[in-house]
Amino acid sequence: MSERLVFLASRNAKKLEEMERILAPLVPGVRVVGLDDLAGLGIAGYDEPVEDEPTFAGNALLKARAGFAATGLVSVADDSGLCVDALNGMPGVLSARWGGPPRSDERNNALLLAQLADVPDERRGAHFACAVAVVHGAGELVVEGRMEGRIIRETRGTGGFGYDVLFEAPEHPGRTSAELSREEKDAISHRGRALRELAPQLAALLA
Repeated sequence: MSERLVFLASRNAKKLEEMERILAPLVPGVRVVGLDDLAGLGIAGYDEPVEDEPTFAGNALLKARAGFAATGLVSVADDSGLCVDALNGMPGVLSARWGGPPRSDERNNALLLAQLADVPDERRGAHFACAVAVVHGAGELVVEGRMEGRIIRETRGTGGFGYDVLFEAPEHPGRTSAELSREEKDAISHRGRALRELAPQLAALLA
């Protein structure tokens, strides 16, 4: 098994691809595998823990610890979400399930737009927050990233995932995160910032 194999406790194919893309120039030879790849590696699947911590860091650690315990691989997990000023920081850690079960980006975005329908443009500030945890044989590490911006009034764009279609960053006015190129988004995103901070330490672990 490759010594540069990293397990990301996720089934989100876009998130797996994004993490490998950001880490690749900084951690040569890295390969990020997810929950659906375990069988192909001869590793039994496991029950994912309930994300019941009140913070992004707490949930990221919960998932990374479970991943390491089950796989023995250097395990990475992230928890991220959208924090809207007019909603007192919500949906926050509830971002992925804001619209209720089953999880749906479309339902989450529709609910958010409805909740902000009467909020004027100057009060539609928000930020994406991300915590990335790494658990390995020698210990644990958590880094955090943040992306400032605002919520627009209609969905736009086909890239990204989650709330990207509603989020506009000041670095690219007039375009949502879902309308940015992968390189443009990676340069300013909450996850990109966290992973770039993490990369040197992850590279040392995998060396």
